[in-house]
Amino acid sequence: MTAHTSDDAKISRDRQAADPDSTVGGIAADRLRSIIERIERLEEERKALGSDIRDIYAESKSSGFDPGVIRQLIRIRKKEPAEVEEQESLLEIYRRALGM
Repeated sequence: MTAHTSDDAKISRDRQAADPDSTVGGIAADRLRSIIERIERLEEERKALGSDIRDIYAESKSSGFDPGVIRQLIRIRKKEPAEVEEQESLLEIYRRALGM
């Protein structure tokens, strides 16, 4: 989030907090505000985590590891062993078919 957007969001939250009417058009404004603020906090955390992950990939590269291969390993580790085995078998079959 840019500083400008962050400032706009703070101004909007301050204005909403000053409004004594908590129900507008049948919508519970306090509940909606709570949901929006939780999402905004999580978006900021996700942004920070993404930055941390990029830093770790950069560290891996400076240590001589291939970040692309590390990404592949992470994808593989998320899968079930049977699914990994099936993909590896298909890859081997396709390689043989192409004479590799």
